[in-house]
Amino acid sequence: FPYDHWIKPDNRIGFVVMYSLTFFFANFGPNATTFIVPAEIFPARLRSTCHGISAATGKAGAIVGAFGFLYAAQPQDKTKTDAGYPPGIGVKNSLIMLGVINFVGMLFTFLVPEPKGKSLEELSGETEVE
Repeated sequence: FPYDHWIKPDNRIGFVVMYSLTFFFANFGPNATTFIVPAEIFPARLRSTCHGISAATGKAGAIVGAFGFLYAAQPQDKTKTDAGYPPGIGVKNSLIMLGVINFVGMLFTFLVPEPKGKSLEELSGETEVE
């Protein structure tokens, strides 16, 4: 939230430290959900197909997020926007919105079933005899 503090030239070292920590933790935890969790939760006979769909959906979401942030981060004043872009909600509001979306994504991650040492077949119910 102290965005105006970090954009001043005197605070550039602190900004780099904050950026580095953000980048590290964004890739350390949530990034694992893009390749480890899909390999654990899909049944063995569908794993490769579902993992591919999951990866493609994640990449499509990254594209939407990157371009959406570019448009949303434009200043509200039409005279200050980059050429060819409509007015947006500003960088500060875009970062707040990004944080809220990330928090919602974290909540959805908790809905993913935990294997707890069971095989994928046991989790999916494939070993049960009808």
